[in-house]
Amino acid sequence: MADERVFTDECVAECPEKAVEALNAAVELDLNVAEYYCQRAYAHILLRNYKEVVKDASKALELKPNYALAHLRKGIAEYHLKMYQSSMESFTRGQELDAENDSFTSWIKTCKGHLESTGQQDGNKEDETHKYQMTTRQIKHDWYQTDSHVIITIMIKNANKDDVKVEFAEKSVSASVKFSSEDEYSLKLHLLHPVIAQCCDVKVLGAKIEIKMKKTEAMRWEKLEGVAPDVKHFMPEQPQPYPSSSHNTKNWDKLVMDIKKEENDEKPEGDAALNQLFQKIYADGSDEVKRAMNKSFTESGGTVLSTNWTEVGNKPVAVNPPDDMEWKKL
Repeated sequence: MADERVFTDECVAECPEKAVEALNAAVELDLNVAEYYCQRAYAHILLRNYKEVVKDASKALELKPNYALAHLRKGIAEYHLKMYQSSMESFTRGQELDAENDSFTSWIKTCKGHLESTGQQDGNKEDETHKYQMTTRQIKHDWYQTDSHVIITIMIKNANKDDVKVEFAEKSVSASVKFSSEDEYSLKLHLLHPVIAQCCDVKVLGAKIEIKMKKTEAMRWEKLEGVAPDVKHFMPEQPQPYPSSSHNTKNWDKLVMDIKKEENDEKPEGDAALNQLFQKIYADGSDEVKRAMNKSFTESGGTVLSTNWTEVGNKPVAVNPPDDMEWKKL
């Protein structure tokens, strides 16, 4: 992992473009270092990418809430974005954490002077500010997986299909949603494992945007982003056959593989088949279907399993055992 002490203000200021590239790589290696985001925010300030500054500084504060320097850089960006009230709040909070930093005093004075000179004229920025904060802070994304796919959901309602752009690469996915000429939501993820870009798909639904990516291998992902460990595959040495007087030798390894293949090809019956069906319904179901199944199964003590959220969402689910059985609470 890169050493965060390398990314000093002097190094960033020397070449902000290269600093952004280096910090992108550092973030990809470790997503939980607040200093990486804060220094990348500084590089974006020098490049005047103020929206990116707000995103990185906000992420740094998520990881390290009392990070005074992140408040300073966030406030500077908000000031240049004409978000003067938010800027004042950022500078005030930063000064509370680091009263000895004269930069806070200077910026607070600048903000006060602007707000006093314009009075409430800054209020016409409130809608734009609220909308911008919504796109950078309140829009959530989540993910889940099946044996063959990874699915990302972005919780944006009623998005225009023409304004949604998604680009796939082997180890990354980028999504953007344009709300207006000056307001855009963007998401870029560095994936833990590769995907087949040609087999990925996007659906713009009424309540969300669904990004479906095809796995290259049927393996379980421990997390969505990061760097996968370097696993080396070794070929086992071929065992020597035991000495035998028989001229007919039996390939025991092939026999074991054939038996396992037969077991895998067997179709489950009875309870096993039913459980497999419920697992498939849950994996392929919508968020409401999953909530309905979890709620009904838990509240009924395992005696009811419903997929209808409208039916079970607003009332407790009663215990309902089969007619020939009696339910007892342990």
